[in-house]
Amino acid sequence: MTKPLPSPFLALTRRAALPLIAALALAGCGTLGGGNKPAGEDIHVMTSGGFTAAYNDLRPEFERSSGRTVKTAYGASMGNATDSIPSRLARNEPADVVILARPALDALVAQGKVVAGSQVDLVRSSIGFAVRKGAPKPDIGTVDALKRTLLAAPSIAYSASASGTYYETELLKKLGIEDQVKPKSKRILSERVGTVVARGDAALGLQQVSELLPIEGIDYIGPLPAEVQRVTVFSAGIATASKQPDAAGQLIRYLNSPAAAPTIAKTGLEPLSAR
Repeated sequence: MTKPLPSPFLALTRRAALPLIAALALAGCGTLGGGNKPAGEDIHVMTSGGFTAAYNDLRPEFERSSGRTVKTAYGASMGNATDSIPSRLARNEPADVVILARPALDALVAQGKVVAGSQVDLVRSSIGFAVRKGAPKPDIGTVDALKRTLLAAPSIAYSASASGTYYETELLKKLGIEDQVKPKSKRILSERVGTVVARGDAALGLQQVSELLPIEGIDYIGPLPAEVQRVTVFSAGIATASKQPDAAGQLIRYLNSPAAAPTIAKTGLEPLSAR
Protein backbone atom coordinates (compact mmCIF):
# COMPACT_ATOMS: atom_id res chain seq x y z
CA MET A 1 0.00 0.00 0.00
CA THR A 2 1.38 3.40 -1.00
CA LYS A 3 2.00 5.67 1.94
CA PRO A 4 0.07 8.98 1.65
CA LEU A 5 2.12 12.15 1.29
CA PRO A 6 2.40 14.14 4.51
CA SER A 7 0.01 17.09 4.57
CA PRO A 8 2.82 19.74 4.40
CA PHE A 9 3.95 18.28 1.06
CA LEU A 10 0.39 18.32 -0.26
CA ALA A 11 0.05 21.95 0.76
CA LEU A 12 3.27 22.90 -1.02
CA THR A 13 2.18 21.05 -4.15
CA ARG A 14 -1.18 22.81 -4.16
CA ARG A 15 0.45 26.23 -3.63
CA ALA A 16 2.91 25.63 -6.46
CA ALA A 17 0.09 24.74 -8.84
CA LEU A 18 -2.15 27.69 -7.95
CA PRO A 19 -0.72 30.26 -10.44
CA LEU A 20 -1.17 27.92 -13.40
CA ILE A 21 -4.59 26.74 -12.25
CA ALA A 22 -5.68 30.35 -11.80
CA ALA A 23 -4.45 31.34 -15.25
CA LEU A 24 -6.26 28.43 -16.87
CA ALA A 25 -9.45 29.18 -14.97
CA LEU A 26 -9.32 32.86 -15.89
CA ALA A 27 -8.84 31.99 -19.52
CA GLY A 28 -11.61 29.42 -19.48
CA CYS A 29 -9.16 26.85 -20.78
CA GLY A 30 -9.35 23.11 -20.56
CA THR A 31 -6.82 20.81 -19.01
CA LEU A 32 -3.11 21.42 -19.49
CA GLY A 33 -2.09 20.07 -22.87
CA GLY A 34 -5.40 21.07 -24.40
CA GLY A 35 -6.53 17.71 -25.75
CA ASN A 36 -8.13 17.85 -29.19
CA LYS A 37 -8.39 21.29 -30.78
CA PRO A 38 -12.04 22.44 -30.94
CA ALA A 39 -13.03 22.44 -34.62
CA GLY A 40 -13.31 25.85 -36.19
CA GLU A 41 -12.09 27.66 -33.10
CA ASP A 42 -8.83 29.19 -34.30
CA ILE A 43 -8.40 32.66 -32.80
CA HIS A 44 -7.24 35.51 -35.05
CA VAL A 45 -5.22 38.21 -33.29
CA MET A 46 -3.94 41.55 -34.55
CA THR A 47 -1.30 43.06 -32.29
CA SER A 48 0.83 46.18 -32.49
CA GLY A 49 4.54 46.23 -31.81
CA GLY A 50 4.43 47.46 -28.22
CA PHE A 51 2.91 44.22 -26.96
CA THR A 52 4.43 41.86 -29.53
CA ALA A 53 7.36 40.47 -27.53
CA ALA A 54 5.18 39.66 -24.51
CA TYR A 55 2.43 38.24 -26.71
CA ASN A 56 4.85 35.99 -28.60
CA ASP A 57 6.15 34.59 -25.29
CA LEU A 58 2.66 34.01 -23.87
CA ARG A 59 0.84 32.65 -26.92
CA PRO A 60 2.34 29.10 -26.93
CA GLU A 61 1.14 28.36 -23.38
CA PHE A 62 -2.37 29.51 -24.22
CA GLU A 63 -2.38 27.31 -27.30
CA ARG A 64 -1.18 24.31 -25.30
CA SER A 65 -3.67 24.79 -22.49
CA SER A 66 -6.70 25.71 -24.61
CA GLY A 67 -6.17 23.40 -27.56
CA ARG A 68 -6.83 26.30 -29.93
CA THR A 69 -4.52 27.64 -32.60
CA VAL A 70 -3.86 31.38 -32.46
CA LYS A 71 -3.14 33.03 -35.80
CA THR A 72 -1.44 36.41 -35.67
CA ALA A 73 -1.16 39.52 -37.84
CA TYR A 74 1.20 42.32 -36.80
CA GLY A 75 0.85 46.03 -37.48
CA ALA A 76 1.02 49.55 -36.11
CA SER A 77 -1.68 50.89 -33.80
CA MET A 78 -2.38 53.79 -36.09
CA GLY A 79 -1.54 55.25 -39.46
CA ASN A 80 -2.25 54.36 -43.07
CA ALA A 81 0.46 51.78 -43.70
CA THR A 82 -0.99 48.79 -45.52
CA ASP A 83 -0.19 46.48 -42.60
CA SER A 84 -1.39 48.79 -39.80
CA ILE A 85 -4.22 47.40 -37.68
CA PRO A 86 -6.74 50.04 -38.85
CA SER A 87 -5.86 49.24 -42.48
CA ARG A 88 -6.17 45.49 -41.90
CA LEU A 89 -9.59 45.92 -40.30
CA ALA A 90 -10.70 48.22 -43.11
CA ARG A 91 -9.90 45.37 -45.53
CA ASN A 92 -11.98 43.03 -43.37
CA GLU A 93 -9.07 40.75 -42.56
CA PRO A 94 -10.14 38.11 -39.99
CA ALA A 95 -9.83 39.32 -36.41
CA ASP A 96 -11.13 38.15 -33.06
CA VAL A 97 -8.77 40.06 -30.73
CA VAL A 98 -7.00 43.35 -31.40
CA ILE A 99 -4.18 44.62 -29.16
CA LEU A 100 -2.98 48.18 -29.62
CA ALA A 101 -2.56 51.59 -27.99
CA ARG A 102 -5.67 52.49 -25.99
CA PRO A 103 -6.52 55.71 -27.87
CA ALA A 104 -6.36 53.83 -31.17
CA LEU A 105 -8.48 51.01 -29.72
CA ASP A 106 -11.11 53.48 -28.57
CA ALA A 107 -11.14 54.99 -32.06
CA LEU A 108 -11.89 51.53 -33.47
CA VAL A 109 -14.76 51.19 -30.98
CA ALA A 110 -16.15 54.51 -32.23
CA GLN A 111 -15.87 53.22 -35.81
CA GLY A 112 -17.78 50.06 -34.94
CA LYS A 113 -14.76 47.79 -35.52
CA VAL A 114 -14.37 46.73 -31.86
CA VAL A 115 -17.11 45.76 -29.40
CA ALA A 116 -17.85 48.60 -26.97
CA GLY A 117 -17.10 47.57 -23.39
CA SER A 118 -14.72 44.76 -24.41
CA GLN A 119 -11.60 46.88 -23.90
CA VAL A 120 -9.12 45.57 -21.30
CA ASP A 121 -5.97 47.51 -20.39
CA LEU A 122 -2.99 45.13 -20.38
CA VAL A 123 0.25 47.09 -19.92
CA ARG A 124 1.93 50.47 -19.59
CA SER A 125 4.73 51.11 -22.09
CA SER A 126 7.50 53.73 -22.08
CA ILE A 127 9.58 55.20 -24.92
CA GLY A 128 13.34 54.74 -25.20
CA PHE A 129 16.32 55.22 -27.50
CA ALA A 130 18.87 52.89 -29.08
CA VAL A 131 22.05 53.09 -31.18
CA ARG A 132 23.78 50.58 -33.43
CA LYS A 133 25.60 47.90 -31.46
CA GLY A 134 29.06 49.09 -30.41
CA ALA A 135 28.40 52.76 -31.18
CA PRO A 136 28.98 55.34 -28.43
CA LYS A 137 25.93 55.72 -26.20
CA PRO A 138 24.92 59.40 -26.02
CA ASP A 139 23.59 60.95 -22.83
CA ILE A 140 19.79 61.21 -22.62
CA GLY A 141 19.57 61.18 -18.82
CA THR A 142 18.24 64.74 -18.51
CA VAL A 143 16.11 66.96 -20.72
CA ASP A 144 19.11 69.17 -21.55
CA ALA A 145 21.25 66.15 -22.37
CA LEU A 146 18.48 64.76 -24.59
CA LYS A 147 18.28 68.05 -26.50
CA ARG A 148 22.05 68.05 -27.08
CA THR A 149 21.96 64.43 -28.26
CA LEU A 150 19.13 65.03 -30.72
CA LEU A 151 20.80 68.14 -32.09
CA ALA A 152 24.10 66.29 -32.54
CA ALA A 153 22.67 63.11 -34.09
CA PRO A 154 23.19 62.96 -37.88
CA SER A 155 19.99 60.96 -38.37
CA ILE A 156 17.08 59.77 -36.22
CA ALA A 157 14.52 57.04 -36.90
CA TYR A 158 11.10 56.98 -35.24
CA SER A 159 8.02 54.79 -35.58
CA ALA A 160 4.81 55.47 -37.48
CA SER A 161 2.76 54.53 -34.41
CA ALA A 162 2.18 55.88 -30.89
CA SER A 163 5.78 56.71 -29.92
CA GLY A 164 6.55 58.30 -33.28
CA THR A 165 3.37 60.37 -33.28
CA TYR A 166 4.37 61.78 -29.90
CA TYR A 167 7.91 62.48 -31.14
CA GLU A 168 6.93 64.35 -34.29
CA THR A 169 3.89 66.23 -32.97
CA GLU A 170 4.79 66.99 -29.33
CA LEU A 171 8.26 66.07 -28.07
CA LEU A 172 10.34 68.15 -30.49
CA LYS A 173 8.08 71.15 -29.85
CA LYS A 174 8.44 70.72 -26.07
CA LEU A 175 12.22 70.66 -26.46
CA GLY A 176 12.18 73.72 -28.75
CA ILE A 177 14.27 72.00 -31.44
CA GLU A 178 11.67 70.99 -34.02
CA ASP A 179 13.10 73.08 -36.87
CA GLN A 180 16.63 71.73 -36.39
CA VAL A 181 15.81 68.07 -35.73
CA LYS A 182 12.71 67.16 -37.72
CA PRO A 183 14.39 67.47 -41.17
CA LYS A 184 16.93 64.76 -40.23
CA SER A 185 14.30 62.49 -38.67
CA LYS A 186 12.80 59.60 -40.65
CA ARG A 187 9.39 58.06 -40.00
CA ILE A 188 9.60 54.28 -40.35
CA LEU A 189 6.72 52.37 -41.90
CA SER A 190 6.13 48.60 -41.60
CA GLU A 191 9.48 47.91 -39.93
CA ARG A 192 10.99 48.06 -36.46
CA VAL A 193 13.02 51.19 -35.75
CA GLY A 194 15.71 49.01 -34.14
CA THR A 195 16.16 47.09 -37.38
CA VAL A 196 16.79 50.34 -39.25
CA VAL A 197 19.36 51.40 -36.64
CA ALA A 198 21.02 47.96 -36.63
CA ARG A 199 21.81 48.10 -40.34
CA GLY A 200 23.19 51.64 -40.02
CA ASP A 201 20.40 53.54 -41.79
CA ALA A 202 19.92 55.82 -38.77
CA ALA A 203 22.31 56.81 -36.01
CA LEU A 204 19.64 57.03 -33.31
CA GLY A 205 16.29 55.29 -32.95
CA LEU A 206 13.24 56.05 -30.82
CA GLN A 207 10.44 53.57 -30.12
CA GLN A 208 8.61 51.77 -27.31
CA VAL A 209 11.20 50.11 -25.05
CA SER A 210 9.51 46.73 -25.52
CA GLU A 211 10.00 47.05 -29.29
CA LEU A 212 13.69 47.94 -29.03
CA LEU A 213 14.85 45.31 -26.55
CA PRO A 214 14.34 42.21 -28.76
CA ILE A 215 16.25 43.62 -31.74
CA GLU A 216 19.73 42.22 -32.36
CA GLY A 217 22.43 44.55 -33.55
CA ILE A 218 21.51 47.52 -31.36
CA ASP A 219 22.36 48.77 -27.89
CA TYR A 220 19.50 50.12 -25.82
CA ILE A 221 20.44 53.47 -24.25
CA GLY A 222 17.56 54.08 -21.87
CA PRO A 223 14.13 55.70 -21.54
CA LEU A 224 13.19 59.29 -22.17
CA PRO A 225 13.65 61.52 -19.10
CA ALA A 226 10.60 61.44 -16.84
CA GLU A 227 9.76 65.10 -17.54
CA VAL A 228 9.16 64.37 -21.24
CA GLN A 229 8.27 60.68 -21.13
CA ARG A 230 5.02 59.55 -22.69
CA VAL A 231 3.59 56.35 -21.22
CA THR A 232 1.17 54.51 -23.50
CA VAL A 233 -1.37 51.97 -22.30
CA PHE A 234 -1.77 49.00 -24.63
CA SER A 235 -5.15 47.33 -24.47
CA ALA A 236 -7.07 44.44 -25.99
CA GLY A 237 -10.57 44.33 -27.36
CA ILE A 238 -12.88 41.95 -29.24
CA ALA A 239 -13.47 42.69 -32.92
CA THR A 240 -17.12 43.16 -33.86
CA ALA A 241 -16.56 40.78 -36.80
CA SER A 242 -15.19 38.06 -34.50
CA LYS A 243 -16.45 34.56 -35.20
CA GLN A 244 -15.11 33.36 -31.84
CA PRO A 245 -16.03 36.08 -29.28
CA ASP A 246 -16.03 33.66 -26.32
CA ALA A 247 -12.60 32.30 -27.22
CA ALA A 248 -11.40 35.88 -27.79
CA GLY A 249 -12.49 36.77 -24.27
CA GLN A 250 -10.66 33.74 -22.89
CA LEU A 251 -7.42 34.84 -24.53
CA ILE A 252 -7.76 38.41 -23.25
CA ARG A 253 -8.34 37.15 -19.69
CA TYR A 254 -5.25 34.97 -19.97
CA LEU A 255 -3.09 37.87 -21.18
CA ASN A 256 -4.38 39.98 -18.28
CA SER A 257 -3.96 37.28 -15.62
CA PRO A 258 -1.47 37.62 -12.72
CA ALA A 259 0.24 34.46 -13.96
CA ALA A 260 1.16 36.25 -17.21
CA ALA A 261 2.63 39.30 -15.42
CA PRO A 262 6.22 38.02 -14.90
CA THR A 263 6.58 37.15 -18.59
CA ILE A 264 5.23 40.56 -19.59
CA ALA A 265 7.56 42.41 -17.21
CA LYS A 266 10.64 40.75 -18.76
CA THR A 267 9.87 42.44 -22.07
CA GLY A 268 10.13 45.97 -20.67
CA LEU A 269 6.43 46.52 -20.03
CA GLU A 270 4.52 47.18 -16.82
CA PRO A 271 1.71 44.61 -16.51
CA LEU A 272 -1.49 46.20 -15.23
CA SER A 273 -2.80 42.94 -13.78
CA ALA A 274 -0.14 43.26 -11.07
CA ARG A 275 -1.23 46.74 -9.99
